[in-house]
Amino acid sequence: MLSDGVHPSLSRRAFAKKLAVGVASLAALPVLGEPATKRIDRFGFIAGIVSKELKQDWRSTLKKAVDYGFSEIETGSIYGDSAPAFLSFCSQIGLKVIGGGGFSLSVNPNKIGPKLDNLNALNARYAVVYWPWLVSGPFTLSDCQRSAELLNKLGEQCKQRGLTLCWHNHDKEFIAMEAGLPFDYLMAYTEPDLVKCEMDLYWVAKGGADPLAMLRKYSGRYTILHVKDMALGPEQNFACPGSGIIDFKHLIAEACKQGIRHFMVERDNVVDGLTCLQTSGEYLRRLRF
Repeated sequence: MLSDGVHPSLSRRAFAKKLAVGVASLAALPVLGEPATKRIDRFGFIAGIVSKELKQDWRSTLKKAVDYGFSEIETGSIYGDSAPAFLSFCSQIGLKVIGGGGFSLSVNPNKIGPKLDNLNALNARYAVVYWPWLVSGPFTLSDCQRSAELLNKLGEQCKQRGLTLCWHNHDKEFIAMEAGLPFDYLMAYTEPDLVKCEMDLYWVAKGGADPLAMLRKYSGRYTILHVKDMALGPEQNFACPGSGIIDFKHLIAEACKQGIRHFMVERDNVVDGLTCLQTSGEYLRRLRF
């Protein structure tokens, strides 16, 4: 039995079937007869979901996203002529940059400055490392030790600039190594005041863990959730939120209880990013818990 409560013999197909009735099925249900009236007051998206649309017409793309209900964006890029001009446009339409990335642990620490300069220019709060590893994985204890060390150092650099460092998980953090799970190692050996986690709910489930259990296990260590769905079927493909089998209701309820306020829609390899944002926005606006 793994530390997250998922038996190692659980097949991918069996896990997908469990997800079909709700990843968060173990969550405490509302009191009988009590209507679900709470909702998130804001949600955002990661710019990569509409990367080609932003290249074609970034102003129109961002305006459509706002029309779909989005009020936050995760990006490390400056669109237009300058950061002030870009931020001015975002302010006019009701969109706020909350964080972004664009750098990895393999980058020379002396060259990270310009990336952090961009985030400061965008008035972002969070700097995100989307791949907190120097190797492709699966990860060893040595890999984990090196990553934790580098994340702590980068976290200190970010703190000096008024930024909070977050690392983004994938499924390989849930492949057991010689000393438990890499996910648990990074949580245990990174400094809580320097390093937070941007949890990708899809990748936690893809790795065979329960996102709700992981949220509860490390309450206080998360600042942003990537809201990405999983398609029904043994392949466990990506899906736009609301069109797959992950039950976000209890996950978002737990996140709000913990004080997490940033819910960023993401969907890898999407063909039509704007349509994905439109349907995801409709789903999140309707969601009650």
